Amino acid sequence: MKTFSKLKLKLVSAIALVVAGVTMTIILPARATPQAGVSSVTVAHGAFDEIDIFAKTDINSGNPTDYWKAMINTKGATHMYVIQNTVTPGGSFGWHHHTGPSLVIVTAGVATEYEGNDPTCTPHVRPTGSTFVDSGESTGHLVRNEGNVNLVVTVVRFVPEGAVQRLDLPNPGYCPGLN
Repeated sequence: MKTFSKLKLKLVSAIALVVAGVTMTIILPARATPQAGVSSVTVAHGAFDEIDIFAKTDINSGNPTDYWKAMINTKGATHMYVIQNTVTPGGSFGWHHHTGPSLVIVTAGVATEYEGNDPTCTPHVRPTGSTFVDSGESTGHLVRNEGNVNLVVTVVRFVPEGAVQRLDLPNPGYCPGLN
């Protein structure tokens, strides 16, 4: 009899896990905020083995300690994408995060960015010619075109080889109505 009870408990537990998994599969994507008014063109992409570079350039020969420096260090194979995104007026990338860092150049229009970890929902306005870094953190962000001309951004993104570039997220809750 005890064996039957244990089997019944295991069966009920397994069914509960399946139901929970199906529920998460259906509900979480439904809560995500997909992009709208966005078109993307991949300009170039390529795979790299591990990257371990350090560059140092003397920018002032009169001062031997005045250097520009850069370092890129990855563990594992890396895929790099160069993408041009165009967002129509009123369009949005939706709440999302990336699996690696992105370097963004605003080449036309004005990008308005909201950070997923900012409870004040403060907009960061980035006009044509400005740049910003998206670290790819899991709290995500939202970039919108709140202007009246197309927003165009060029992005260089690094992600682990084989990983998706973007994961949609639900609105974090303190930016109601922003998607």
